[in-house]
Amino acid sequence: QVRLVESGGGLVQPGGSLRLSCETSGSLLSVDFMGWHRQAPGKQRELVARIFDSGSTVYGDSVKGRFTISRADHENMVSLQMTDLKPDDTAVYYCSAFIKTVDKWTDYWGQGTQVTVSS
Repeated sequence: QVRLVESGGGLVQPGGSLRLSCETSGSLLSVDFMGWHRQAPGKQRELVARIFDSGSTVYGDSVKGRFTISRADHENMVSLQMTDLKPDDTAVYYCSAFIKTVDKWTDYWGQGTQVTVSS
């Protein structure tokens, strides 16, 4: 069984920084893209950033230039460095990964970690 576990969320003041991490575990054979989405109260879940096994990245327009996604393939981990945080960044952040197990590729999700930006 594959699991994704996020860590690093919390409360931060506007202009501050946080680093989120996501670790995968279980019987996985290969990992394609990994990424982060977020969902604020009353809003739809949106893409924050995604990184492919090639190293190429995609960012949501609202976080470009402020957030940086990275991955450590040997550890099957993905991180999100967030800087210049704004109150609008307040949301639950979810890690996701497209993973190959014994017989198929599946999109897996973590349980989410809360990020609150407030003074």
